[in-house]
Amino acid sequence: MWLKPEEVLLKNALRLWVTQRTSGYFILQRRRGHGDAGGRRLVGALDAVLDSNARVAPFRILLQVPGAPVYSAIACGATLEEINQHWEWLEQNLLHTLSVFDSKEDIVSFVKGKIKGLIAETTSSKLAELEEEPEKFREALVKFEARFNFPEAEKLITYYSCCCWKGKVPRQGWLYLSINHLCFYSFFLGKELKLIIPWVDVQKLERTSNVIMTDIIRITTPSKERDFSMFLNIDEAFRIMEQLADVTLRRLLDNEIFELDPGLQDPTQITKRDLEARAQNEFFRAFFRLPRKEMVHEVLDCSLWTPFSRCHTAGRMCASDSYICFTSKESGCCDVLIPLREVVSIEKMEDTSLLPNPVIISIRSKMAFQFIELKDRDSLVENLLQRLKQVNASNPVYYNSLKNKDTVLSFCTARCSLVVFGYLSVILYPFVQNFNWSRKLVRIKESLWNDHFAEYGRTVCMFRTEKIRKLVAMGIPESLRGELWLLFSDAVTDLASHPGYYENLVEASMGKCCIATEEIERDLHRSLPEHPTFQSETGIAALRRVLTAYAHRNPKIGYCQSMNILTSVLLLYAKEEEAFWLLVAVCERMLPDYFNHRVIGAQVDQSAFEELIKERLPELAEHMKDLTTLSSISLSWFLTLFLSIMPLESAVNAVDCFFFDGIKAIFQLGLAVLEANAVELCNSKDDGQALMILSRFLDHVKNEESPLSPFKNHHTFFSDDQEPCAVTEVADLIRDSYEKFGDYSVDLIEQMRYRHRIRVLQSHEDTTKQNVLRVVIPDVSIVPEHLEELYDLFKREHLISCYWDLTSPVIERHDPSRAYAEQYRLDHQQFTNLYKLVSPWTCGEHTEVLAERMFRLLDENMDHLIEFKGLACCLDVMYNGEMNEKIKLLYRLHIPPALTEDERDSQSPLKNPLLSTSRPLVIGKQLKQMLKDLAKEKDAKMEKGLPKMSQREFIQFCKTLYSMFHEDPEENDLYQAIATVTTLLLQIGEVGQRSSSSGSGSGEFTDDLQGEAAASDQDAVFSDTVKTPWKDSQSSPVAKGDWTVSLEHILASLLTEQSLVNFFEKPLELKPKLENAKLSQYSLKTNGMSYPSRGEQVKVNSQQQTSLSS
Repeated sequence: MWLKPEEVLLKNALRLWVTQRTSGYFILQRRRGHGDAGGRRLVGALDAVLDSNARVAPFRILLQVPGAPVYSAIACGATLEEINQHWEWLEQNLLHTLSVFDSKEDIVSFVKGKIKGLIAETTSSKLAELEEEPEKFREALVKFEARFNFPEAEKLITYYSCCCWKGKVPRQGWLYLSINHLCFYSFFLGKELKLIIPWVDVQKLERTSNVIMTDIIRITTPSKERDFSMFLNIDEAFRIMEQLADVTLRRLLDNEIFELDPGLQDPTQITKRDLEARAQNEFFRAFFRLPRKEMVHEVLDCSLWTPFSRCHTAGRMCASDSYICFTSKESGCCDVLIPLREVVSIEKMEDTSLLPNPVIISIRSKMAFQFIELKDRDSLVENLLQRLKQVNASNPVYYNSLKNKDTVLSFCTARCSLVVFGYLSVILYPFVQNFNWSRKLVRIKESLWNDHFAEYGRTVCMFRTEKIRKLVAMGIPESLRGELWLLFSDAVTDLASHPGYYENLVEASMGKCCIATEEIERDLHRSLPEHPTFQSETGIAALRRVLTAYAHRNPKIGYCQSMNILTSVLLLYAKEEEAFWLLVAVCERMLPDYFNHRVIGAQVDQSAFEELIKERLPELAEHMKDLTTLSSISLSWFLTLFLSIMPLESAVNAVDCFFFDGIKAIFQLGLAVLEANAVELCNSKDDGQALMILSRFLDHVKNEESPLSPFKNHHTFFSDDQEPCAVTEVADLIRDSYEKFGDYSVDLIEQMRYRHRIRVLQSHEDTTKQNVLRVVIPDVSIVPEHLEELYDLFKREHLISCYWDLTSPVIERHDPSRAYAEQYRLDHQQFTNLYKLVSPWTCGEHTEVLAERMFRLLDENMDHLIEFKGLACCLDVMYNGEMNEKIKLLYRLHIPPALTEDERDSQSPLKNPLLSTSRPLVIGKQLKQMLKDLAKEKDAKMEKGLPKMSQREFIQFCKTLYSMFHEDPEENDLYQAIATVTTLLLQIGEVGQRSSSSGSGSGEFTDDLQGEAAASDQDAVFSDTVKTPWKDSQSSPVAKGDWTVSLEHILASLLTEQSLVNFFEKPLELKPKLENAKLSQYSLKTNGMSYPSRGEQVKVNSQQQTSLSS
């Protein structure tokens, strides 16, 4: 490959290099120890220590400056052929032009310019220009393409110098991270090592340590673990690995996310900077719980004036499409969320030494935010004003004021006769216990909140500090709960931005019947049945409208269980339309991926919860070896926010914390529940007892300050004869959760989600594989271990097309909602590629034709896609079937639908009959009797078997047999045998044709067979049949289509030749084919589908034994 010219000191390098060719200004050198017996170990070890380019390139070309000790390296190569190509180019294009220059300096400058131009042409991609060091990246890109030979669509993201560990032995080399693969290359002691790990095969990615290194990156795949270490940039490398694995898995294995995330649609647009921006987007979306479509445009360090502390608070501003956000550097000190639709003006103030680069943002509630120390203030303000203009144009101001608290305490009627809810306060007081005492507590809380509103604001733009978190943990007053849920979740912005949207949804969805509406109807009366509100048709009707409207809005989610419980609680504290937008906020912002077909988001958080248990409650984790029991119990905690397993009056306090802090509040509350029961859980004997302990505890979490009368929880798991359980105050439980487990940041939770999403998605893939194998194993004789390897190859062939064939709709075919067997299917080209790798019937160039016919035979439903079971069954016949089964399969491959009229290579140029009826034939008494028996049996049974084979189809059958015998050890004997059988079958067909045309019975069939024929005649017949298709035949014409032969005739004829019987009955091993396919599947795909012949495959195997492949 061409290199950016770099100076080398030739004097110190003479002992390491041997000059092979010189020509004017150029020198071709070979690394000492490469190509000769001496010095290999010393130089190889030195290369590993130096970690130089010479270590990985045993050949190089230098630009020579006569009389100077300094030379410039301009090219390097891993093989002599590669370096000779560069040398020939220099001789043909440069040497004859250098003589026109007067000075040596001009020559050197000219050559260096040419080389740089070649590098630029070689890497026409603009990738390198986007990197911090474009020249080094361009050089790495050239090496990556040369070493791994991927298609151009396999885009390199970044690269690092690192070690790959094999036990306690490190291999120094280069780590390349591309959009679909992790690749490692090393050249050590004369041995080349290539390692390719597809991101989609990664099951676990973690930072750990080994005996020697304290910080390594461990990558776990189905086959083995790989450890990588590096002295620099390990944090950055690990972060990019996590992102690439996450992006690839979501793109290829999770269609639900793929369709929602435009960033996954075109992976070729991903760069290192894009990954950094993507991570930043996801962090701010998670931290401020912004809509998924929000894209962050600016992230700037600044300071915000905080009137409650009378100073400027340092932090970061984040500006997206529709929001301006601020978070302080000190966690929990101050956070602000400003929707652009609330903004009245954005102004630049006078720059002073006390207030550098100030910007004032004014909002509708007569508040103003002062930001200072903003870099590039002019550009920022211009961009914000432009986005503000777009927001106002697309969403005219419709401000639904929440100041009138009386609307929450009464029924009122909206347009379309929709009941507007705030049920709780209407039904509250008839069920209040200790009314006067509860009312006093409510007034005290309301007073504290009013004081807070006066100082920190009462809109979505309020200052969110540690003080408000403490107020939320104490429990929000009933009269303020609905309002604050709307503000904390920013559902109020959606409500104000979409006037009439909910009413239109209700009208559009009214009366429509689908799976979602049927499920909703089934669950309506299970939603808080103990609560009076939902014991009447009024409450049930409102719940039905909200759930049906959301299912109509988001058909991808539709309706999921637990949405009914959540929505019913939302209706207790908010009006109907407000409850709808709260549900939208929870499902689409605060709990992304929770409410879908596979509840991936909930499973990811359960997996992360297990990690937190191991970290924070090690004794409990040690006692309960399998934490999946706890995670299965806690799944309902996350899906219903504790509403289904705590008394309602207590669970709403947990919901308060959730709306303020997001999923972090559920994580820490779950840990607090486990910690409170740790001793009992450690003493539990089985999973059932652990479930009982937690259920009893949660059912006795009370809220003494609540004005509500406790409602009986129908989810309890204990009986009356058990010992009474101690009562736990919910405020104390929540306070403990913040004090003991509140140190987890949103950033940390997002990092855990990266890691555990990989594990969850791979777990789903394993489940799919096991279910497919369970269905296939009873129907085939292939051993399960080999069948599993075959499934992996089948899946990989599908995924390889997803990697690089971006125009193919194949990526849409992996739909996790389909039946397991239909999730991975291969189209025609994919099937052909895999068939060539694993089929024992290798027929040279004819193999592809055979694969096409096999595809048509297996494609019974004509959807042009083949499932794994079809491939497994046909390979089972090839490897493990009896001779008659194999011949029957071959027979079916040469009749319709496998063989078509317009198929290439299937049209014979034959215009005349194959043989004259006078041609003699050698036939024994045994065969005559067999043919008579077959004819009688056919007449007797009138069997409805396979149709007879025509003359054209028989020609193709013979050609396939001839191709199958090529390169077989018994090739000559097989050719002689097939010549005899072919001649026999040709005359059998002609006799049958003559008998049919003369009207004679089947009893005369064998009497027409003639006497002996010379061996030379047989050879001539075979040669004509297979090679020239009898172009020179002078036989009399026969009507097309009358010549036929049956499967029984072919099978009986083949049985007469022992060499053919031995060929079809000899045992075949699938394992070597599978091992070769693992090594070849990538190389064949990247080499333009150029598959080696049988002899070449053995050579490929021997060359790739030193390579590592995941």
